[in-house]
Amino acid sequence: MTVLILTCEQDVTADMVVAKLHTRGVPLVRFDPADIPGEGALSAEYVRGEFRGYLSTGGRVVSMDGLRSVWVRRPGEPAAHAPEPSAWLSAESGQALYGMLDCTAARWMNERGAAARARLKPWQLRLAHRSGFPVPATVVTTYPRVARQFADQYRHVVVKAVSGRPPGDPPMALPTTLVPADADFAEVAAGPTLLQRYIAKSADIRLTAVGEEIFAARKAAEPGQVDGRFGDTGHTWEPVEATARVRRSVARYLELAELAYGAFDFAEDAEGTWWFLECNQGGQFGFVELETGQPIADAVAGWLSAPGEAE
Repeated sequence: MTVLILTCEQDVTADMVVAKLHTRGVPLVRFDPADIPGEGALSAEYVRGEFRGYLSTGGRVVSMDGLRSVWVRRPGEPAAHAPEPSAWLSAESGQALYGMLDCTAARWMNERGAAARARLKPWQLRLAHRSGFPVPATVVTTYPRVARQFADQYRHVVVKAVSGRPPGDPPMALPTTLVPADADFAEVAAGPTLLQRYIAKSADIRLTAVGEEIFAARKAAEPGQVDGRFGDTGHTWEPVEATARVRRSVARYLELAELAYGAFDFAEDAEGTWWFLECNQGGQFGFVELETGQPIADAVAGWLSAPGEAE
């Protein structure tokens, strides 16, 4: 049985898992949807009620009924590498590829429908509350008056992107930013704006959940630090133990979200409380593993290579 990894060519995190799968002797195929049509090819047919499907790339062919699991890591846009790319060709290629893969009995990390929903920030916050995480007061609004009232109520608030990093070339970075007390919220009417109560943090927490395994890491924050993703604080990631309560909430969140993998970000305050910020269903873990030595890649390889319904 074969593991299918959907990702682009340059993906160091995927490379780490591929190495672990090779060590385990697990057959795998690395496939980029951007290569259809071209380097990648597919074929599916329905004959007398039976489904037969095949993918090929780099001279390798994999049968759909021979798939053990599918890891949706960082796939390219279908048909992006085609000689004459177009929105129509991308739609056709995506429908063909994912429609074919959805017919298999393979395990998914993560299933596409659940993954798409899990990217929605307002939905994440509601689910985090249901799972028992402390969640900072938050508002998403296009009403300047509502934004002003929220800022007056909580005094120290930050603004952040609702959807994450915007697409574009070159890519843009949108750090979480502290809102000044005299801010003019008139431009909130131009687009949905997410405001959140500022958590004065002593550290950033990255918790990576792989199935039932949990790997938590902590990086000390500088006084007044807002967004730990930008700027060098001089601190490194270090392993930290998650409490039983956090573990229960993580398990509950993954269950409700129907996710097999999640990268959770928390802000730790002076009292040691971990405040939920977000859960990235496809978040990076390579940088944490390299600094902490936590065997996250091996855990992903173990989950992908475990026997599933197809076997």
